Amino acid sequence: MTWLRSAAFNLWFFGLTFVMCLFVPLAWAGGERAVLRYARIWVRLVLAGLRVLCGITWQVTGIEHLPHDGPALIAAMHQSAFDALVWAVLAPRFAYVLKRELTRIPLFGPTLLRGGMIAIDRRAGPAAMRELLRAADHALATRRQVVIFPEGTRAAPGERLPLQPGIAALAARMKLPVIPVVTDSGEHWGRRAFRKRPGVIRIAILPPLPAGLRRDELLARLAAVFSTGLAGDVDNSVGEVSGGF
Repeated sequence: MTWLRSAAFNLWFFGLTFVMCLFVPLAWAGGERAVLRYARIWVRLVLAGLRVLCGITWQVTGIEHLPHDGPALIAAMHQSAFDALVWAVLAPRFAYVLKRELTRIPLFGPTLLRGGMIAIDRRAGPAAMRELLRAADHALATRRQVVIFPEGTRAAPGERLPLQPGIAALAARMKLPVIPVVTDSGEHWGRRAFRKRPGVIRIAILPPLPAGLRRDELLARLAAVFSTGLAGDVDNSVGEVSGGF
């Protein structure tokens, strides 16, 4: 049954994405805000399919740590493709830091750029860092909530990857607190996993790490938060959002 439900979700996900990509040029004409609204509709429909077809819902704690408006720097744990979707409905003007290869996908890729996502060529070395910092300036000026996955790629639950320096560079450039986020999404939607396990994905938005920390201190404190994971989410009764809708 789990296999069949997962297959149904995959059909829903890819079919929905294909159809919405066909009409996305209409959103392009409306500019960045229209693209973000269109992306939010797509994500809500994807997550609705996840709930109905796979029995996976999601719950957020610590929502009060996110600004209601204005720029923010969010450092999120990355276990699943789910993590690359959910911020479209949690942050009002989200901007993901993502790998440039995604922008080469027909229709989908140009939409990422038109929506103000921050695409980085990770093979470009110092040039990639300069590109990231220029994008940070633009995100700050346009009051975007920047979402970066400091681990650089998806990690299995319990696996700890070294944090990439981009988060420290962004924090220094934007002069914003860093908002850590931990999750157990990989328990239900694993990395490259076909089967989706029913249950509740938990997302904990934790108190911000203060602006102005030295690079080594920021990375150490963020690594400690990721190592602790959801066990460190002691205040889970405030700002709770269930189901994501």
